[in-house]
Amino acid sequence: MDRIVYLDNAATTKLSKAARDAMLRQMANGYGNPSSTHSVGRSAKDALESARAKVAEAIGAAPGEIYFTGGGTEANNWAIQSAVETRKYKGGHIITSAIEHPAVLNALKHLEKSGRAVTRLGVDPYGRISLDELRGAIRGDTILITVMTANNEIGTRLPIAEIGKIAKERGALFHTDAVQAVGRVPVDVKELGVDLLSLSGHKFGGAKGVGALYVKKGLRLTPLLRGGGQERGARAGTENVAGIVSVAAALEDVLPRLPLDDVARKRDRLIEGLLKIPRARLTGDPVNRLPGIASFVFECAEGESILLLLDQCGVCASTGSACSSGSHDPSHVLRALGLPHEIAQGSLRLSLSEETTDEEIDYVLEKLPPIIEKLRGMSPLWDGA
Repeated sequence: MDRIVYLDNAATTKLSKAARDAMLRQMANGYGNPSSTHSVGRSAKDALESARAKVAEAIGAAPGEIYFTGGGTEANNWAIQSAVETRKYKGGHIITSAIEHPAVLNALKHLEKSGRAVTRLGVDPYGRISLDELRGAIRGDTILITVMTANNEIGTRLPIAEIGKIAKERGALFHTDAVQAVGRVPVDVKELGVDLLSLSGHKFGGAKGVGALYVKKGLRLTPLLRGGGQERGARAGTENVAGIVSVAAALEDVLPRLPLDDVARKRDRLIEGLLKIPRARLTGDPVNRLPGIASFVFECAEGESILLLLDQCGVCASTGSACSSGSHDPSHVLRALGLPHEIAQGSLRLSLSEETTDEEIDYVLEKLPPIIEKLRGMSPLWDGA
């Protein structure tokens, strides 16, 4: 294929040059086990702690509040399970939103089987929750509120700082899945008022398989994995030092350029052009959204077919979350917005990065409209209006 236009950065990003260089240096020269006491092990330990300090600084935390994990899913599960375990004396009620990532929703479904109560806040047609509904949902036995910083499918940003204030007033712990936000918009744990925050390195140019969990100083963290004494006894298993170093380097590299205004400009060009397609609809908040995510539904055009035809043109995209790509059911996020099944099936997510060019935007604006027209011409439901 002559041309590849990669517009699936919400699924994963290309390893940045800063991350790749840092990772290769560590793999070549810092191969020691950071738990070893000899000089090679101490060198690896120094690299690990330097990376921890960089990640902490990037989100306004202290190094001792950062725990490295195997990714965002592990960080989400660990935060939720630890909060439930350490607050079980108070109760078992948890509040979340209907549009969370499966890493949160499925962890909560599992807890429901053991008797925990979960309230899922609905969203409006733009993916926004009601703070009044949140206040009304809090009970005397509410131990945890977990709401994502920004949605991975539609890009809507949630009012995390406001939720943080409410949680503090009512004595509930507050966790946010910031996997899509960190490295794309400024994130400061103190300004947001969160107790726990999850991030994942491969969403902003770091290596896959590395994440981190922020845990506010003073909170007790129960181990998710048991074994050795790594991560201050909280997360057993030899640390992936090369991967961790790559994540810190990627984050340090992108931080001065946030909130990626040029990416947002290209996103808006893409949105403006694609909304000229008849009966195309933007999903998510039209203004308060992540800089790189443009998501749509196209009536009478099936999402998987759109992806197949785009791929034949060299355009890589998604129908929503890559973690749910094997499912034929419409996205739970789109259904939560109130979209009917037949329209939610026509979803497309295009997610940009700093490497996305204006020429690539022009290419998509050239190729996608005839694809939609072709698919609608094959649909018995399309009336041509």
